[in-house]
Amino acid sequence: MALSWNEIKERAILFAKEWENDFNEDAEAKSFMDGFFNVFGIPRRRVASFEKFVRKEDGKQGFIDLLWKGTLLIEFKSRGKDLGKAHEQAKDYFPGLKDHELPKYILVSDFERFKLYDLEENSNIEFTLKEFVNNVQYFGFIAGYQKKVYKEQDPANIKAAELMGKLHDRLEEIGYTGHPLEVYLVRILFLLFAEDTTIFNKQQFQDYLEQRTAEDGSDLASKLQELFQVLNTAKENRFKNLDEQLADFPYVNGKLFEENLPTASFDTKMRQALLDCCYIDWSKISPAIFGSMFQSVMNPKERRNLGAHYTSETNILKLIKPLFLDDLWKEFESIKDNKNKLPEFHKKLSTLKFLDPACGCGNFLVITYRELRLLELEILRASNKTGQRVFDVREIIWLDVDMMCELNMKNFLQELPKLQCGLSTTK
Repeated sequence: MALSWNEIKERAILFAKEWENDFNEDAEAKSFMDGFFNVFGIPRRRVASFEKFVRKEDGKQGFIDLLWKGTLLIEFKSRGKDLGKAHEQAKDYFPGLKDHELPKYILVSDFERFKLYDLEENSNIEFTLKEFVNNVQYFGFIAGYQKKVYKEQDPANIKAAELMGKLHDRLEEIGYTGHPLEVYLVRILFLLFAEDTTIFNKQQFQDYLEQRTAEDGSDLASKLQELFQVLNTAKENRFKNLDEQLADFPYVNGKLFEENLPTASFDTKMRQALLDCCYIDWSKISPAIFGSMFQSVMNPKERRNLGAHYTSETNILKLIKPLFLDDLWKEFESIKDNKNKLPEFHKKLSTLKFLDPACGCGNFLVITYRELRLLELEILRASNKTGQRVFDVREIIWLDVDMMCELNMKNFLQELPKLQCGLSTTK
């Protein structure tokens, strides 16, 4: 779980005090960056490597001070050196990197001054070491926090669905079909989301694929089967001599990995297709896209027109916010400082039912459930329960997916006398 911003700020203050004296680039950069990543609760060695070798565009050799593939490139200079030149040097490394290794951010520093470039937003921020605590929010991507931006048709969502569709098609072509294929794809989706939403360590699944499977894909299916088994086994029940990289995966307490599926088969292109899926930042992908994808996945022609029938988050929110979500947030704001009324409101929220009578792939219900869980989290924060230690999370988390109801039209008409209609709340 990501550290709270309060804890991150406390660590940032201690980090600044520890490194407030002059230091030499060559002697101290590695220790400095280990401490920097620790501010955000992330062990540097899990996500980034020092002295990454690259061959620059002019053919000369280069060594990147620190590279977190696909996310962050850091270049250090001795105190007082020109950070502008450090930025140019960082960009000179780009031609020597593969597409999936290209960073979204560049950070240059001389131990006293920092300058962070957001390459996607084409923006930058500069601050001193003493001001670090007031600028930690710009590094939320390290801790696992993501800026939430809703777009009418986010190309990343469509790209993710297309990549998963290609993997589906190839598995189906080799004869892996029906229920096993459906479960297999859901498992892979979970693995992809898990490493970008702090369930797994950063790039943990990607590293496992790249480092533990052959490039021709010949052993990929067996390696995935082994991973599925590990994820379904509590740590205390795993083999004592289990490979360290496998043993580091957490136990997934649920039934997703419980079923024993037939072993699939992969080749070079299929392995690369799965790695291409890993290179996407899944924390930015809307869960709403996958209902549409699975609804059309059996028809490649429909999938090519996925954008035509994919309802974006913006449009879903345009419906559910005025229908009930705005009123719930307004009620929360009116009682959030009243410790007696907060439990009553939490109880009320947990007893609501949400119905989509024309439910196809569940997009509206998925987004509704997510937004309600965000509201529940704010209730827990206002109640000072987010840091509370509990033996059973159900003691404080009262909302669950059973609040979401989907009916086809026949069942809806049968249930109509019992329910308040529309995508509405019922007690």
